[in-house]
Parts: sequence; structure tokens; C-alpha cells
Amino acid sequence: MKVKLILKSKEPESSEPKSLKFLLKKKNLRMRSAPYYIPKGHKLKPLGEDAHFVSPDQQTIGVADGVGGWASQGVDAGEYARELMHNSLDCVKKESSVIHPKRVIEEAFSNTKRQGSSTACVMTHNDGVLRAANVGDSGFMVLREGKVVYKSPTQQRRFNCPFQLGHGQKSDRPECAVEMEFRVIAGDIVVMGSDGLLDNLFEWEIEEIIQKEYHKLLKENKDSANKYEDLAYQIAETAYYKSLDKYCMTPFAIACTLAEKKHKGGKMDDITVVVGHIVNDSSWRMSALSSS
Repeated sequence: MKVKLILKSKEPESSEPKSLKFLLKKKNLRMRSAPYYIPKGHKLKPLGEDAHFVSPDQQTIGVADGVGGWASQGVDAGEYARELMHNSLDCVKKESSVIHPKRVIEEAFSNTKRQGSSTACVMTHNDGVLRAANVGDSGFMVLREGKVVYKSPTQQRRFNCPFQLGHGQKSDRPECAVEMEFRVIAGDIVVMGSDGLLDNLFEWEIEEIIQKEYHKLLKENKDSANKYEDLAYQIAETAYYKSLDKYCMTPFAIACTLAEKKHKGGKMDDITVVVGHIVNDSSWRMSALSSS
């Protein structure tokens, strides 16, 4: 299934030559990103069951969440998720042209041999367009001026049972991935996460963090990687503390009520957050100007 969401934004007038203006509009946007991960803290699984990758040069990010149900068979699904993301990164690094997230998932899946299963979400940025493929209940949202303007759909067969990649008879295949496209502009923020994030924080709570922390971090003299890791940390930490709260309202608690399950408060889980920021790449801009 493929969902295309291309939002056009009005560009300010410029005195640059038309040909150069076209090139800059198409080529000078980049996505800078950084992750933060809080494992649930199981003594037998210190690495947790989430995994992720960030490829700055290819402007591509990914998150996977190993399905915990394998634990009853003595299988650590986190190992499957980590191998899946490792193989995804390898695939991304080999690409010499436009990256297709679904193809990345397909190749990574075929190269992942461990037992287990996992959700998977892979996103890339190119020429002002985000392209993503998602299997399961990991996902992402795009914020513009501090407000969510898009949130990826989740795939669940039933309550708390997401679509999942794996080699078992009941597992899913990459063909079922939902593909998405979304046009972005400079200043947009991408927040990708596992269900440990999305089950514990509402959209409005993430909006509040972005509005408060992002503008504050912009004023600090920090390099990009640390700046965005700090923002990812703020989001992950907020989700973590809500996961421990037995009385707060959360998306997971609401989902439980709708499914007629008894649950209050947060959901203890591994929490992965990857933050992406769409920026004007001044280094590319200067290169284009000097060569014109």
C-alpha cells in the first residue's frame, strides 16, 4: 500500500537567477538527525528489544522493535531487530542514487537470519521529500512550527499485535509495508520512534516538548549532533517517566479501554526516539554559488 502526501508551501521571492533559484530550491535542504534510546532494563536483556540506525550522509533513519512474544520460546527478538537494522544500514550505504525505503527493508529482511520478528520503519530525505516505509506500530510524525502536520499510520492485526517481519509462518513480509511520501520545508521536525514512545506520549505532549526545547537548543552553541541528541533525549525521557506512572492518561491506556482491557497509566517498554531536522544546507549553497 502506498500513500502519497505532497504538501506544497509558498516560497519567498528571490533575486537569484532562475536556474540557480530552481537548483537551490531542489537541492539545498538536508535532514540532520540524532537518536536516543532507553532500554526497558530487563536484567537478561540489557540491550532491550529496540534497534535503530542513523545514516547522516544518506539522510536516512530507521527504527525496529523486536516482538517480545518470542521470549516464551527462549528467543531474544532484540537480536533480530538489531540485525535487521544493521542490514538496513548496510543497504543504505551501498546505494549510489535515490534510496527507496521499502527496497531497503526488503533487502535487510532477506539478509536477516536470526530467529524472531520485528516491526520496521525506514525513512529517507531527498530533494525536500520524505519517503518512508513502515511495517507495524513503530512510526513517525512531522511537525511544522511546533504542530503535528502528519503522522504515519500503524499496522495492527488486533490490539497489541502489530504487523511484524520475520521468517515464521505467521510473520509478515516486506510486501505489506505501507509506503509514504511527504513534502517538507526548512524548519520541519521529524520525530520517529518505537511504540515505547508512541504508546506513552500524545501528539500534543510531543508538540509541547518541541516548542519548549527546540527553540531553547537553537540558541545554545552546540554542534548539530549534540543539539538533536539533546532534543531526542528530552522526548525519550518524558515518555520514560510516563511509562512508570500508573495513573496518568496515555495513548496505550485509551487503546486498552477501547479493546476492553484493564490497564491504567503508562506502558513500560523500550523507548527509541530519532529526531530529524530539515535545514538549509549552506555549505551546498555556497558551493553552488561559487560554481555558477
